[in-house]
Parts: sequence; C-alpha cells; structure tokens
Amino acid sequence: MTQGEILSPAHERAAPTDDPPASLISDNPVGRYARPKPVYAALDLGTNNCRLLIARPVPGGFRILDAFSRIVRLGEGLSGSGRLGEAAIARTIAALRICRSKMEARNVNRFRLIATEACRAAENGAAFIARVQQETGLGLEIVDRETEAHLAAAGCAALADPAAKSIVLFDIGGGSSELVLLKAGQGELRERVGAWASLPLGVVSLAEKHGGHQVTRSMFEAMVDEVAQALQSFRAQVNDESFCDKFHLLGTSGTVTTIAGVHLGLERYDRRKVDGLWMEKHEIDAILSTLLEMSYADRAANACIGPERADLVLAGCAILEAIRRAFPAKRLRIADRGLREGILMDLMVEDGWRMNGARS
Repeated sequence: MTQGEILSPAHERAAPTDDPPASLISDNPVGRYARPKPVYAALDLGTNNCRLLIARPVPGGFRILDAFSRIVRLGEGLSGSGRLGEAAIARTIAALRICRSKMEARNVNRFRLIATEACRAAENGAAFIARVQQETGLGLEIVDRETEAHLAAAGCAALADPAAKSIVLFDIGGGSSELVLLKAGQGELRERVGAWASLPLGVVSLAEKHGGHQVTRSMFEAMVDEVAQALQSFRAQVNDESFCDKFHLLGTSGTVTTIAGVHLGLERYDRRKVDGLWMEKHEIDAILSTLLEMSYADRAANACIGPERADLVLAGCAILEAIRRAFPAKRLRIADRGLREGILMDLMVEDGWRMNGARS
C-alpha cells in the first residue's frame, strides 16, 4: 500500500450553519450518501485535538481537498473527574460543526468519524457521542485501542525505511499513546505488524498529573519514569526482535512535529519541511535539552509550539524520551500524517480503489 499524495491546505475557520445537513445524519459509524464523484472524509477526535481531512483518489494515492485542525482539549480535567466537562464539550461541538460544514461544502460521499481515548475513558463518553449526533448530525464511532494503533500505522507506514528489519512506530496522543512494531517490507500492513500496545498515558493526562507550566528536570524525569513503567510489557513482547543498524523510530504526533519545527528553526510551521524529516539522536538530545531550559513564556512565544501547546510539549517530550530509552535508535523519522490518512486509505481500498490510483 502506497501512501497517498498529501498537500498542505489552509486550516480554514468557516462559520457553521445552524442546522445539520440531513445528508450527514447517520446512526452508522461509517456513513454513505449518493454523489456522482467520490470524495472521502476522515475525522479524528482525540483528547486534545479535533482533526479533519477531506480527499479524493488520484493516481499515486489521494489528494487532500480540505483540512481542519483545532485544539479543543476534550479531555481537560478527565483524569481527575472521570467525566468530560461542559466547557470542553462546548469547544468540541463548535469544532465539529465546522467539520460538518466542510464535509457538506465538499460534497463528501464517504466518511468515517472516530473518537479515541477521551471518549473511551469518560463516564459520559456515550452521552457525549449522542449529544454530538443530536446537535451536529455527525455519527462518531468510539474505536478501541487496537484499531487506533493500526490506523495510525496505516497512515504513516510508507515512511518506514524498507532496508530496516524492524521499526517501532509510535503515536503520542492527548490521553493515550500507541506503539506498533512494524516489520519492513512491501506486504499487507497486517502481516507486517509484529506487536502493538496502547499506553493509557498522553500529553494531557501526564501534564495534568505532573504539571506543564514550570517543569524542572526532576519533574521531567518523573514523567519519563512513569512512561517507562508502562512500556515494560510492550518491550518484553519485542525482546527477541533483531534491531539492526538501520532500525529506527517513526513518530507521528504533535510532539514530534513540534520538535522537528523547533529543530529546523521555522518561523512558521511548514508541513512540507517536517513530514518525512530524519532526525539524528544528537539532534533530538539537543532539542529536548533546549525545550527543558525554556520558560513557559518562551515556549508559548515559539512559532512551532504556541500558547495552546506550551503546557503540553514537555509531557510529550517525556513520552518520547521513554520510548527512545526503551528502543535506542540512531534515527527518528517524523511523520505529519497518521490516523486520518489511515482512515482515508482504508475507505478507498474498501471501495475498490488501489493506492496506485486504479480501480480494482
């Protein structure tokens, strides 16, 4: 399976309409409605972000027609209360209305809209899904952790070095972090997955527990240690795997793309420069050290971090550092792609589109 062509559209902030279009109202997690030309949508509602991609098949994979991303912090306070808060729900529903408007404007034929850890963990997760259906007309599907891990792998597996015998692919989320041992090759993705794990730790939950504004090195190490404990079971699963010189890590998340942007010194985040970037061990060490030395105000002022991530980025770095210590690698490849791209490819393949652009 070849990764589709991914462009870099502007993240528009369109005003939502008052009433949901009937064409998007669906009790099914995978929706369909008739249009003459295939247009697909994938929505990923996580603990921290709401992200949408809209695409159509083209020779070589797929072309992005539109995109939307907003930090909604749906899981804010969840680790303490066990419930999704009203303010977080309101922020999220406002973002979902924009997503719905974009889907209607682009005449989406086929879509899958998923929710992950925040909705899995919350006592009122199911009630939230029902409220979204009622207020926006969007039928969200709460996926399990295995599905989340495999979709993330499908979305960025094309960036794995084919010369490596194995790769550890990871997705650092807001409420959970997924890891996949991916064996190199060109076969079906399911055949290449050697092991997978989902840790109930993400940037939001970790920052809320340990603190995210003023983070000392001892606080950072405490976060690393907590993640390291959670990693032990997965590390044991892959203990017998051969990690050759070309073994590398492959990361997808706001944490790794932020690190890449800071490393490149970007004045404005540029996906085209970040997606597919290789970073060496010493380069990652230097950026982590730099971020630890920065104040909260400095992180907030950085163009690739910003105020919305300033209190979360060091928690993400702690998760990354624990993964690096468990799986020492000379190289890390950065992916600004993942769950949504995996959903799009799955939908297109189900409909008979091969990822070389032809119909099967």
